[in-house]
Amino acid sequence: MIGILRPLPTTPRLPEQEAEELYQKLRWQIFIGIFVGYAGYYLVRRNFSLAIPHLIENYGYTRGELGLALSAIAIAYGLSKFLMGNVSDRSNPKIFLPLGLALSSGIMFLFGFSEWATSSVALMFCLLFLNGWFQGMGWPACGRTMVHWWSHKERGRIVSTWNVAHNIGGGLIGPLFILGFAWTNDWRAVFYVPAAVACGIAIFAFLSLKDTPQSCGLPSIEEKQNDFPEGYGDITEKELSGRDIFFTYIFPNKVLWYLAIANVFIYLIRYGVLDWAPLYLKEVKDFTVNESSWAYFFYEWAGIPGTLLCGWMSDRYFKARRAPAGILFMILVTLAILIYWLNPPGNPGVDIAALMAIGFLIYGPVMLVGLFALELVPKKAAGTAAGLTGLFGYLGGTVIANAVLGYTVDFFGWNGGFLLIFLACLLSILFLAMAMNVEKRTTT
Repeated sequence: MIGILRPLPTTPRLPEQEAEELYQKLRWQIFIGIFVGYAGYYLVRRNFSLAIPHLIENYGYTRGELGLALSAIAIAYGLSKFLMGNVSDRSNPKIFLPLGLALSSGIMFLFGFSEWATSSVALMFCLLFLNGWFQGMGWPACGRTMVHWWSHKERGRIVSTWNVAHNIGGGLIGPLFILGFAWTNDWRAVFYVPAAVACGIAIFAFLSLKDTPQSCGLPSIEEKQNDFPEGYGDITEKELSGRDIFFTYIFPNKVLWYLAIANVFIYLIRYGVLDWAPLYLKEVKDFTVNESSWAYFFYEWAGIPGTLLCGWMSDRYFKARRAPAGILFMILVTLAILIYWLNPPGNPGVDIAALMAIGFLIYGPVMLVGLFALELVPKKAAGTAAGLTGLFGYLGGTVIANAVLGYTVDFFGWNGGFLLIFLACLLSILFLAMAMNVEKRTTT
């Protein structure tokens, strides 16, 4: 099993003209593969959030209990993104990405077709933990692919464009649920309908992806684009050991740690708003199930232009410096959250507009932290660097957003929950500013 995951060896170089034609063809094919493939991961990641109102109504669970169960995804995903990120740096993404997606889909089928899967908090926690672990096989495989097939000067646009895949996938859960519910009159369609689509996507990703350019008889992307970063050499293309990745490039990197801590608070905001939106809108703003599902969709899809704008601004106006754009967007996120929180019931247009504004703004900083991490280390360590920020984001931020926020609302009401989110906004800005200070010194 481990053998089939390993990177393919370098093959003899193709003639120059043939290599150029193949490079262009494969880059389009591979980008579509990782874009659609990663969107598929989000079809089977956050389904549980839309099921929360039904689980409360049908089983009598509390918000805190379901938040605790939901936190299992974040705990497992954070650990997996970091540890499996290290495995992905030494694996073939053609196998690695579709395998994780197929396994994650299998967990959603269990939730969809088995009553026992939702019969206790402990069982839901275990199944969601497994799902989170399999989910950790997606991002690192995509990150490894992008740093091997696109050079540094292209990466800002490529990563920001690819990053909207999770908005598309996450946003489609709502419409797929509405479609499945109308077809089956079964609320569990929120699990098995997206899972069926994700299985088809796993097959597509397997057929679309390739390993490194060198495994296809092509030159490295740096050689092809004549875009050699500082310090580029033979070591850059050498597969690194796990020890070298961790102790030479990851643990000593101060900026990477600032980003990881900032990511805790960014993810608390992202999932604190997203995961509780269906219940908050139902309980406080009197939204129906369909209205909440569409609001969930608008939140995710509003992130598409926001992410593209943020990536473009970081390249164009901030000279490829990522922290300043992140700070600007987080300040605006804070204002949008205050409107979403303080707007009184009976103004659904304002609620949806505020939710869309949060979605538009929050995914830019999410993308920039990942991109920044990829650029801080050699490309053979890229999956691990992104995995570290993901570890903090999910194990810290999303766990707080799920379990801690759920119990906070149980004991202190929704105002207590939003106060926690507001504090996270301020702290995210602080740690991005710390990263910016070091970034400025290293780029001047």
